[in-house]
Amino acid sequence: MPAKDIFHHTVKTALEKDKWTITDENLFIQVEDIDFYIDLTAEKILAAEKTGKKIAVEIKSF
Repeated sequence: MPAKDIFHHTVKTALEKDKWTITDENLFIQVEDIDFYIDLTAEKILAAEKTGKKIAVEIKSF
């Protein structure tokens, strides 16, 4: 599992403050012979529409 980026906690907190629910951290994805991790996945339920939005977030610092 990869190390967390320096801004991981900051991005996670910002998403949570915007009412996103973090559904996974370091989500493992395999496409054919390529393995990789997504830093955060989140979803936001819109009560008025009763549909959800989902995002995947890759966090990098330079």
